[in-house]
This record gives sequence, C-alpha cells and structure tokens, in this order.
Amino acid sequence: MNVPSHHARLMRLATFAALATALTLALAKAIAWWLSGSVSLLAGLTDSLLDGAASLLNLLAVHYALRPADEDHRYGHGKAEALAGLGQALFIGASALLVGSHAIDRLLHPEPIGAPALGIAVMLLSLALTIALLMFQHHVVRLTGSTAIRADSLHYRSDLLLNSSILLALLLASYGWAQLDAIFGIGIALYIFWSAISIAREAATVLMDKELDPQISAQMHSLACAVTGVLGVHDLRTRLSGTHWFVQLHVELPGELSLQQAHQLCDQVEAAIRSEFPRAEVLVHADPCNVPRHSAAAQAGN
Repeated sequence: MNVPSHHARLMRLATFAALATALTLALAKAIAWWLSGSVSLLAGLTDSLLDGAASLLNLLAVHYALRPADEDHRYGHGKAEALAGLGQALFIGASALLVGSHAIDRLLHPEPIGAPALGIAVMLLSLALTIALLMFQHHVVRLTGSTAIRADSLHYRSDLLLNSSILLALLLASYGWAQLDAIFGIGIALYIFWSAISIAREAATVLMDKELDPQISAQMHSLACAVTGVLGVHDLRTRLSGTHWFVQLHVELPGELSLQQAHQLCDQVEAAIRSEFPRAEVLVHADPCNVPRHSAAAQAGN
C-alpha cells in the first residue's frame, strides 16, 4: 500500500520546512550569542544546531519511508520513520547534556551578559518561526499520521518552551538578574532531556509493534461484526508502520458457505474497516463455524 501522493508531498515539505527553520534560527542565535555571551542563548544555539541535524536525518528517513513496498520489504519502509525518531532522541539528549554542563559552569563562574536587546530580538524571531512551523506540522500530522513528523513536532514544541524561557532569562538579565540566565539554562536542559525520552518512547512503540489504541481496535471489531453474514470476530491484531496501519483478524462464517461466498464476505469486512480507517491494510482470515442453517440466517438478520 503506497502513501497518497499529496500526503507524501506534505511530508516532504514538512521536513524541508523544519530543516530550513532550524538552520535560520541557528545562524541568528550564533550571532546573538557571540555578541552577548548568554548561556541561555548558547542553549538555544546548541538546540537549533542539533535540531538541524535531527531534521536532516528526518528528511532522509521520510524520503526512504515513502518508498513503496518491494521484494525485500513487503510491508514497506515505514519503520524508517521510527528509526529517525530514535536518532532525534539521541541528538536532543546530547544537546541537553551540553547545555546543562555549560549552564552549571556559568552558575559557578558568572559573567555579565552583553547586547541583551539583540538576544531578545532573536528570540522573538525564534518564537514566530517556531509557531509557524508547528502549525504546519500539526496540519501534516493530522492528515498523514506520520511518526517522523510527529516526533519532529514534539521536539519543536519543546523548542517553543525553550525559546520562551530564553526570552524571559534575557529580559530578567537586562534588569540585573544575570544569574537567572544560568539557572534557566539548567531548567531548559532538563526539559530537553525529558523531550528526548518522550520521543524515544514513541519511536520504540512503533519498532516493538505495539497495538493501536484499544478504542480503535474495538471499533474495527464492531465494524467487522456488523457485516451481514459474519457470526463473530476473534484474534484481531494491529500494528503501526510509518503512516500505515496493518490489521489482521479472523471472521467466523457459516460452514456451509461456498469459497466464493466466504471470499466476498471477507472483502466486505475489509471494505467496512477501510471505509472508516483508510490508512489500514486489512488481512481477513475466514474460519468456518458450523451452526444450523436457521441460526445462521437469524444471525444474518440481526
């Protein structure tokens, strides 16, 4: 099952937008940090540089994940998105350690902050660009369900808090509270590290073939049971790979049905689930259920 072309285009555009945003902010923060020496701005610069590396990894992973299934990858390449999520978690975790160590050093050896106005202007620009990117990523995730874009969006949401904290630290420093810059840097580092753990958890659920939400599975079960002629459903299994949902289930059908009739009912079950969940690739196995003809007819009438 291939990703719809408009979804693929949106996913690629989202990865390019994230990379461009990260590189633009990294350049602006580098200039502001060089002139101000703010540890909070250094935290933002480090985070933006690693954001750029993570977004580049994400771009490559999404490009690979969108490749159609082939003879060596019959279920497609969707798990490349989850691997990119793990890579992002490593990048973000490393940035947290770097920022935290520098903040502790600055707390022990305080230095004055220069050019606070420039730093404040850069952080306002960062907030504006990050909010715009998050709105676009939210739109893409809502339409495609992409694991990689969702992970990217999660760490840019953490950037929103980070940039807000840096802005507040610079404002307070301009009023003589310079030591708060290092304290904010430590808090930001802790939050970045927690974001890395959250991204790693989400990627791991995909790689470990965790079931979809139980409510979704229950709805699929109900849709299958509602098909006229189906006597019961069991062994419904689900998993996620990239933007694809893989669903397997056994349906109980009257034993006296012909192979052709049983096949048609299985097709109807598949169509019922896919009509509600277009991203699902459904595999239906028919199990004969030997019941009296009048009982089967009564069940079909319900």
